Amino acid sequence: MFPVKWKNYKKNISFFRLRFAMCMQYRTAALAGIATQFVWGFMEINVFHAFNNSDPTAFPMKFDQLASYIWMQQAFLALFMTWFMENEIFDCIMDGNVCYELCRPIDIYDMWFARSVANRTSRAVLRCIPILLVAFFLPEPFAMTLPPDILTFICFVISMILGMTVTVAMCMLIYMLSFFTVSPQGLRIIFAMTAELLQGIVIPLPFFPPRVQSILELLPFAAMENVPLRIYSGNICGGEAAKAITLQIFWIIALITIGKVICRLAMKKVTVQGG
Repeated sequence: MFPVKWKNYKKNISFFRLRFAMCMQYRTAALAGIATQFVWGFMEINVFHAFNNSDPTAFPMKFDQLASYIWMQQAFLALFMTWFMENEIFDCIMDGNVCYELCRPIDIYDMWFARSVANRTSRAVLRCIPILLVAFFLPEPFAMTLPPDILTFICFVISMILGMTVTVAMCMLIYMLSFFTVSPQGLRIIFAMTAELLQGIVIPLPFFPPRVQSILELLPFAAMENVPLRIYSGNICGGEAAKAITLQIFWIIALITIGKVICRLAMKKVTVQGG
């Protein structure tokens, strides 16, 4: 049993490496994305700065925490953006080319999962360093700051990896559910709009009313971007951070389990018409 699992593990690593190397070639697209993210980041910070100046008592985060949150959001947007899903996967489901994927000696869920992680990681690697370098040297109060201590930084790294895994697991649910639909566009739009709001991309979760925030923080969407960025900025720490990371692990297990169950059901009922 162990050799079989190790063999599958090596296959997943191979798919990850191939997709990562391929995506690292798109440097021009990365440069365009960096420019867009700088503009968007400055716009967001200025909007919140005006809000903070109008009524500082109503601001639920320290402004330096918010600035760090926004710049980290822009630097690692590729890891958490839910509107970014592979058209190649949707196309192969819709046009029947999924039959070629099923011929590979590997679980299709694991293969697509590895590819999705590679796509997001490669995009983040290409874009994050220039954004972080510039953000650190901006004038106060718009500059990005370092975490409060090394333990916070370690928790942030762990939480960011877990958050990306939750994001990919959620996207995998959309891929798997697409086997049961005529077109995946409706699923994609509803999921992207919902996740964008509830994971803190539009506005950070602390800006929601306290009762709403307490509910949202229990949902899988909050386990994506919300947790790692608030840990980095120092908005959540200590026992609260440990609780949030534990919830991330729970959602990873739950979402992957559900995704694999849906995948097995889809493989039993999938029908490929034509040649």
